[in-house]
Amino acid sequence: MKLSILMPVYNEEARLANALKQALAVDYPCEIELVVVDDGSSDGTGEILSAVDDTRVRVITHAKNAGKGAAIKTAVDSAEGEFMVILDADLEYDPQDIPRLLQPVLDGHAEVVYGNRTFGSHSAYSFWYVMGNKGVTTAANVLYNSYIGDLETCFKLMPVELYRSLAIKSRGFGMEAEVTGKLLRQRIRPYEVPISYRARGREEGKKITWKDGVEAIWILARERVRKPKAAR
Repeated sequence: MKLSILMPVYNEEARLANALKQALAVDYPCEIELVVVDDGSSDGTGEILSAVDDTRVRVITHAKNAGKGAAIKTAVDSAEGEFMVILDADLEYDPQDIPRLLQPVLDGHAEVVYGNRTFGSHSAYSFWYVMGNKGVTTAANVLYNSYIGDLETCFKLMPVELYRSLAIKSRGFGMEAEVTGKLLRQRIRPYEVPISYRARGREEGKKITWKDGVEAIWILARERVRKPKAAR
């Protein structure tokens, strides 16, 4: 199998080179490609990407910033692997965990695997950030009668064609809730594995806010009550 690692990037000049180095240094159990989408960055991100010399890396550039969901859609549309996983360029997630996400797939136990973050004093941006994440995840569990541990995790591994079939419309951070809501609505329960995590703070460029949490709950509710498409 081939794994497409999808990296949306927006103004990550300070961390991008290290993020690319870490992602490419992992000993993966399969062939990989790293699809990087520069989502209209205005700092030195473009220059860093233009200097990358690795045949496993493909770079796509948005002329204007369109949001994480839009960047992932662009990456998925061009992905050449059978499976995909999202890896942000902010160094909050450790790509060394990706082989652990792959293992249930390689063992035939799952097709959709989520990385479940365990928040602690060293990995939590703030109390309210953690509570917000838990609140959104709890809302999904109540609405869909499920029991998942971490809806907002970046590490979502699944078949590329499955993601394409979900037809994700959210252009920003709401794509995390839309992906999970649509999977749960189809009774696809993600297999979860524990992962490491280190949240960065606002001064380091963290972009998600409480408004994204409110939007996530609205999206989950919308997908729960959405009428199925009529058969043709």
